[in-house]
Amino acid sequence: MTEPIRLLLADDQALVRGALAALLSLEPDLTVVAEVGRGDEVLAAARRARPDVALLDVEMPGLDGIAATALLRAELPGCRVLVVTTFGRPGYLRLAMEAGAGGFVVKDTPARQLADAVRRVHAGLRVVDPTLAAETLASGESPLTDRETEVLRAARAGGTAADLARRLHLSEGTVRNHLSAAIGKTGARTRAEAVRIAEDRGWLLGDPG
Repeated sequence: MTEPIRLLLADDQALVRGALAALLSLEPDLTVVAEVGRGDEVLAAARRARPDVALLDVEMPGLDGIAATALLRAELPGCRVLVVTTFGRPGYLRLAMEAGAGGFVVKDTPARQLADAVRRVHAGLRVVDPTLAAETLASGESPLTDRETEVLRAARAGGTAADLARRLHLSEGTVRNHLSAAIGKTGARTRAEAVRIAEDRGWLLGDPG
């Protein structure tokens, strides 16, 4: 009898993490060997438990799932990564694949399909939600510069241009220019709409400013 596929689960929502563990453990060829609730705990847990596949959420405290994927693939290349997230954003899929993930699915994927995705990723195959793949091709890469992205991230928390300037250690005029450019590139009418559009497309992954 072959050894079961060893899994590491990383999700900051304990209920979701527990539900995934319970569902996947019902499969005779899968076993959960580690669970963490923060992205910056993934590598240490993987070093201890030596999983075959890590199932990572995208938005976690400490380190996002995309950064954790890159770190895991660099340090423990034998561990494959399947990103399992609530946020099926096209930009996230592109970033996950670039970081070395073997698959990207959303959390409402039926249990049987999720278990099959784990097996396929473990076998070295790519598994991507087909709808999200099509949306990713349609949306393209982010047109925002690094600084425009940083300003929009900071704008998620609200505040005036002066507030953002103080937070980012930039001049108020520079902040206004970046906001104006970001609004134009996203096709938005307002700053809030630009933030929403960029966030929906997965262009703002990372810490707020």
